[in-house]
Formats: sequence, C-alpha cells, structure tokens
Amino acid sequence: MKSYVHRPKMAEKSRVALKAYPELLQELLYSRDLDTEEKSKRFLNPDFETDSHDPFLMKGMKQAVSRLVKAIKEKERITIWADYDADGVPGAVVLHDILKKAGYENFDVYIPSRNEEGFGLNNKGLAEVADRGTKLIITVDCGINDGEEVVFANSRGMEVIITDHHVPGDILPEAHTILNPKQAGCMYPDKMICGAAVAFKLASALVFSEKLSLKKGVEKWLLDMVGIATISDMVPLQGENRVFAYWGLAVLRKSPRPGLQKLLAKAKINQHFLTEDDIGFTIAPRINAASRMGVPMDAFRLLSTTNEAEAGALAEHLNEINDQRKGTVAAMVKEMKKILHERHGDEKLSVVVIGNPKWKPSLLGLAANTLAEEYGCPAFVWGREGGTVLKGSCRSDGKTNLVAVMRALPDGIFLECGGHALSGGFSISIDGLSRLEEELRVAIKKNAVEGSEPDPEYIDRQITLHEINWDAYKIVEQMAPFGLGNPKPVFLISSARLSSVRKFGKENNHREFSFLRDDGMAISAIAFFVQDDSSMGKARTGDVVDIVGSLEKSIYGRKAELRLRIIYIINNKC
Repeated sequence: MKSYVHRPKMAEKSRVALKAYPELLQELLYSRDLDTEEKSKRFLNPDFETDSHDPFLMKGMKQAVSRLVKAIKEKERITIWADYDADGVPGAVVLHDILKKAGYENFDVYIPSRNEEGFGLNNKGLAEVADRGTKLIITVDCGINDGEEVVFANSRGMEVIITDHHVPGDILPEAHTILNPKQAGCMYPDKMICGAAVAFKLASALVFSEKLSLKKGVEKWLLDMVGIATISDMVPLQGENRVFAYWGLAVLRKSPRPGLQKLLAKAKINQHFLTEDDIGFTIAPRINAASRMGVPMDAFRLLSTTNEAEAGALAEHLNEINDQRKGTVAAMVKEMKKILHERHGDEKLSVVVIGNPKWKPSLLGLAANTLAEEYGCPAFVWGREGGTVLKGSCRSDGKTNLVAVMRALPDGIFLECGGHALSGGFSISIDGLSRLEEELRVAIKKNAVEGSEPDPEYIDRQITLHEINWDAYKIVEQMAPFGLGNPKPVFLISSARLSSVRKFGKENNHREFSFLRDDGMAISAIAFFVQDDSSMGKARTGDVVDIVGSLEKSIYGRKAELRLRIIYIINNKC
C-alpha cells in the first residue's frame, strides 16, 4: 500500500512573508521551498528576459557562433544531426528554423534510425553526409560520448559542433566546439536544461551576435519546440526550465505550425488551452512513435513543414503508427510480466532484467518504464535488431541513479551505456548478459542508502468536496506547468460518497466517478489505467471512500469542466 503523509506545517515567518497570497497558495509555495516573497514572485511570474540566462555564459558559445557564421558566409553545407526522440526532434526544428530565418538554404537534417543506427553519431551516416558535401555538422541532443565518430567525421573533412546535455565521459570528443552545460569548466548557471534548450541557446546567440540578418526577438517563436522538449524530457521544471516550459506553452497555444495544429485537431485537443499533460500524453508519444516505428524524419517534417496538405497527411500518419506502437508494446509487456511471474512468483525484486532477441530495442524504453512502475525497482530490458549485439533500455524506480549504477559495473558487462539518472540505454554482448542481473543487484545495493525507506507521497492539503471549486483551481493553476521538480498539488478528501461509477476506454480500464456533496451537487472524477483488483477497481456506487487526487480542468469544445483526477483510494469504508 502506498504511504501518504501531509506536508510539514508552514512556518510562521514564511506565512508573514507570503501574506499577500491566498492561504492555499501560501501553503503550495512554502511546500516547494518558495518561502519568500521574491522567490514566489519569480516562480509565479516567470519573465523570459530576466529569468533566462545569457547564452554566451555557456562554454564554447562564442566559438560555435563564429564557426557557424563562417559556414553561412562561405556557403558551406551544414548538416543538423539530431537524436530521434521528443527532445532531439524539436531541437532540430529549432536550428532548422533559425537557419531558414537567416535566409540560409544550404543545409539538411539527419535523424538516424533508432532501430538500424542507434543513438548518436555513426560512421555509416557520417560517410553519407560527407558524400553529400557536408563541411559542418551540428549535433542536437547527442554526440558528447561519440569520440571515435567525431574522429571519423574529421577524417572526412567535416568539423563538428556538439550541442548536448547528457553527462560527458572522462574524455571529450575532439570536436570543433562542445556546448554542454554539464562539461567541466562550463559556467552556465543551469546545468539541467534539455538538449533542445542547448540548441535554442545556440540559436539565441546567433541572434544576439548580430552577425546575421536576424531580427531581435525572432528566437522567441522557437520556444514552442523548447517547451515540448523540456516537458517531454523530464528535466526538473525549476529555474530556467520553468521559464522554457511556461513560455513554451504560451507560444504553443498560438503557434502557427500547421503540423502541430493538425496533430492537435486529430487528437481533439483545443490548441488555445494546451497543457503540459497534452504534451506528455499526446504530442511527445507521437513524436517518439515515429522513431520507434522506423520513420523518425516524419516527426521532424510534421513540426517543420509549412504545407497544409503535407501537415495533414503526416498528422494522420503519426496518429496511426502511435496506435500500432501502443498495441505492440501492450502485447510485449503482457509477455514480460508472464515470464517474470513464472521466474520469480511474488518475490520482491531489487531489479528487473528481462529480454528476448525478438523484441525491438526501439520499443523497450516504454516497456521498461511500465515494469519499473509496477515492480517498484529499476528495469533493464533488452532485445536485438539484427546482428549479434543486444540493445536495451533501462528505467529507474525514481530513486536509483541509473548512470551511477551502470558506471559501477565491472568492465566488460556493457559494450556501451549512457543516459540520465532516471532513464538510459545500453548495448551488451551475450557473455555480458549472463552476468548482468547479479552485477546490477550488487551495484544497486552499493548505490542505495542503507536502511532507506521509499519516499512517501505527499498530500498538500486535506479538503472537502465543497472546496472543489473554480476558485481553488485558479490558485492551483498559478503553480503550473507541472512536472519533475514541481509536482501537481495533491489533496485528500475524506468520507466522499460515490454516486456513480462507470468504466470506459477500449479495454474498459479507465474509470469515471461521481461524488455526491451534502447539498446534492455532483463532483466528477476520473482515473486512468485502473486494475480491477485495486481499491479504485473495487469501488462501487454507494461506497464511502477516502481519496487522494488533484484538480484539473477538462475542455470539451469550448466548454470547461472542473473535475478531480483520482490518484489513489486509500480506504473504502463500506
């Protein structure tokens, strides 16, 4: 059973400092360490001009701008080489658009096949762009650990500007310039920006340098792509990332991109009321589906095209392949869970390790995420896409730093590995596979704090059904956008009576609830992916329950409905 605790009571000193705000907002700010008037003002009203950092604070930015300007003035062919996910693809659009706005046409975009080429630079693709005449490569969201490939690119007469945010290895590639806030000696204040944001900083620096015919402020229209990437890549929505997410959503709601508009229309989402949830559950999965299903450039074309007909066709295509992807992953996860049950029964696992040569590596991240959530431990899942090398994805349980764990393994286990604290990828030989599970258990135990307990889930406040109203929602809304580092406010409602329960969805695995207030008014609530044997799955009309949930606004056409998103039912009192 999940552990829920109330957040600590607000300090009187902070209550005085935040006295200008309503009581609920005071408590939400305080619980997120925004306990002074100055910090709260900056959080609630992010200012793009004052709260984002000078791009030239990033190590190597001056050299990168000079090299890029030189390439443009000398009409060199440029290749934007981007990762295939919902960080790299929008980042590629950022650089594509800024070059277009500068009137430059002698460039192309290369997004490698996830299944056939894998992550980052590869010699086959580099040879291909070299044969097309490329002289300068700019990476997006990749390249920081591709030392051998950069050497190969140099041998083919190409220079490389790396823009990345992944953790660098001990030896940096011999690139012309590296833009990565995590590299040693970089004084950029925010180390946790995503890959597209690093590319955006390069685009901004081009504008600020005044060396090209770019109007000041033109870069702000690229924030729609940075917003998608920042929210999709699960970076902490604090500091500059909050600025990117906040203003990214503002631009997205007005974005003239036909591909984005067609995609949202297909998903029946009102663009003017777009939220971070729409990015996480609708836009990002469709971008990622393109690479998972073998057509990564289709996602790039969707976001960059100005042609209405092409936009419509691509939106339809991405929607279809996303549906195919969901079906394939669901079947894969079902098979994995069956194998794990046969292998371990009800044993509490410290790590899940599972694989099959027939499983596509491009789909394994989604499966690993599901397994990590359901088993409450890190999950490492492997498959194979031709050849003898096995490739896999791993996801954290939210407490284990995967990069630290993978680097703690003995030499020879992984052929390659990398990623973030919460997600990563690896390749492994059959020999390494035989030792993987045991070595992971040892490494995870070493990286865990002795005797540590899982962090509890926090309840921001206990409220009644009568307090679920638009005034409360408007206060909560001021804290948005929500995500890692800024969770949605969570409320406890005690002794709520269920007036109706309805299953919905293709697999009947979602629930719509209605709760009856004392004054006879009904409060609507919803929960997704409910298991029949869970407390939510067992809830019936007439039951009196304690519920944990958050407030949300649902838009149908132009009509707004306030409802409760149920996270958990703690206690069924009937």
